[in-house]
Amino acid sequence: MNLMRILQPKATISEQELEHGLRMMTREGMLSMGFSSIAGSGFLAAFALVLGANNLQIGILAAIPAIMQPLQIPAILLVEKLRRRKLIATTAWFLAQLLWFPIALIPFFIAVPSAGAISALLALMAVRSILSAVTNCAWNGWVRDLVPQHIMGRFFSRRLALATATAVVFGLGAGFFVDYWRGEVPVDQAVFGYTYAILFGALFLGMLSPVYMARMPEPLMQPVVGAKPSLLHTITLPFHDRNYRKLMQFLLLWGFASNLAIPFFAVYMLQRLGVSLLTVIGLGVLSQIFNILFLRVWGPLADRLGSKAILSICTSLYLLVILGWTFTTMPERYFLTIPLLVILHIFAGVAAAGVSVTVGTIGLKLAPQGRSTPYLAGAALATNLGAGLGPLAGGLFADFFSARELSLDFTWADPAQTFHLGVVNLTGFDFLFAIAFVIGLVTLNVLAALREEGEVGREVVLGELITQTRTMSQAASSVPGLSFVSVFPFSYLRRIPGMDVVAGVTAYQLAEMTRMATVAASEGRRTASRAARTLENGLSRLWKNGAEVSAHGFEIARQAARGVSHGAGEATTKRRRLVSPAIMGIMRAMKKADVKPEDVLRGAGYGVIEGAVEAGGDLKKTAEETVAAAREAAPAMGLDEEEAVAQVAEGAIAAAQAIGPDAVVQVKEGLPAPSVTPSSPDSEEGRSPGAFSG
Repeated sequence: MNLMRILQPKATISEQELEHGLRMMTREGMLSMGFSSIAGSGFLAAFALVLGANNLQIGILAAIPAIMQPLQIPAILLVEKLRRRKLIATTAWFLAQLLWFPIALIPFFIAVPSAGAISALLALMAVRSILSAVTNCAWNGWVRDLVPQHIMGRFFSRRLALATATAVVFGLGAGFFVDYWRGEVPVDQAVFGYTYAILFGALFLGMLSPVYMARMPEPLMQPVVGAKPSLLHTITLPFHDRNYRKLMQFLLLWGFASNLAIPFFAVYMLQRLGVSLLTVIGLGVLSQIFNILFLRVWGPLADRLGSKAILSICTSLYLLVILGWTFTTMPERYFLTIPLLVILHIFAGVAAAGVSVTVGTIGLKLAPQGRSTPYLAGAALATNLGAGLGPLAGGLFADFFSARELSLDFTWADPAQTFHLGVVNLTGFDFLFAIAFVIGLVTLNVLAALREEGEVGREVVLGELITQTRTMSQAASSVPGLSFVSVFPFSYLRRIPGMDVVAGVTAYQLAEMTRMATVAASEGRRTASRAARTLENGLSRLWKNGAEVSAHGFEIARQAARGVSHGAGEATTKRRRLVSPAIMGIMRAMKKADVKPEDVLRGAGYGVIEGAVEAGGDLKKTAEETVAAAREAAPAMGLDEEEAVAQVAEGAIAAAQAIGPDAVVQVKEGLPAPSVTPSSPDSEEGRSPGAFSG
């Protein structure tokens, strides 16, 4: 009776109950992910290989959880009939976790390696995945109604960060234990190392997860108004919503493209590259560390700037990572293999953090309140259909391409010697990675057609990214010479998916530096003079080692002014007392670097308006303040006032045109009438957004 009362939905949930429920959800995530690091991903693939699995069976094993997710559709009927999501989710999850015990004990009852052992593993995973589908159907709607929408990004990013940290600890522990066990026992006893690791995780982590789940409150499902819709009508609701249908198309394609390659990373390292299981686990931990670091970046950004923009950036970066795996052999393992694996795992962690946060939250945000179950089930169906077909196709492709090879070489021959340089060499799994990359490009176009309320462009997200990651980048930026990465002409790299993230992020160190200087100056007594002096000194340090910056004056001034606008938006003092002297500091510092004054003024005009939009500032007042700064700086820059104002106005109008008609109207209201006619945006490179924009 007491248990049934705990599992009963609540008509109202107090603030204290909500806070307690969110804490329980966080702890449940830590336990679940901690166990998944032992019984999932590379660890489970390695266990399957010991049991006797081939490439196709590895693909089937990875596909089973996803293939069973369409069972969420009939589970909708169960949820709608009982209207007890907590009861359904907790019961199904408890039974699913119980199944890990017979899975772990397979080597005790069936000889390994053998067809019987791998068949038993696949069968038990199939049953567990059915229960998991039922759990997910009830869980998604429950969570959608429980977690306040305005904190979804931050909450789930924090939950994922803590859960990933837990996974790092237990994943490393399991890897060390299995390697130690294998070195201490005969070969035929090595499989039991996996058994004991899974049993430990199931007993101390897996079985506690449903306990914390049961302690989360469940909001009462909203009653259906009018006639009760049929099951067919209910499950087809998301398919009638054009925007949500686009989301499901993206999830299907992304699930297929990513899972065509990702499930085989561990197998590839173990078999093709010949690395140890501990190395595989260690690289996974490295990826998880960066996952944790960037979860605290992507989550708040998703709340502020929308999930779509974050998802676009992170899927692009992940595609670049997948393509990078084709270069880990040339055509065999070589001296750059391990360093490249380290780099790929770092960026995979960065990208996976953003994808993990936004794939879930964007579906939650677009689903209607109180009627989210069929929508979230549709999103899960699309995700898992792609995730199920991907590994199956990957297993078939891996076997097909294992006997095939594609090579492109440069050869130089002279009487003394012949020199061969391998450019491209694809075989086996390499083809999977290349195919996944190509399919992934299609997914980006589908995502671009999706609409999210309050969404922003990629360049805005990139602009904010370094603001959130400054503490993580300090070590790298302190290395001599690296401070000038931000002025390298990266524009040609923007055509490569994901490269805009890697190359563009350093440019925003300028925006972050000026933002922090502006905020710091606003807290002092002499705000104006401190802002100008701090910004001037900070920018001057960027080119003290004599690097060439004059060719990039527009972009540097733009990013610096953009940071000023961000900082002014956070400042406690009036903007008029802060923006004008800060812009003056930028202009004086840029003059010291022999940058053309016209480029500086146009860049400052562009950046200050761009930053004001992102910080929610008044565009008319910002334009007025920038004009005032231009007039004051004109004599020192060797220009008359009207010419300086014209250059600033040109940059400001160009920025406004990139934002929209309303922005143009507001900016023009703050500019002198004779100075509002901009030149053609294509007239020269310095009059458009610089090479660093996303």
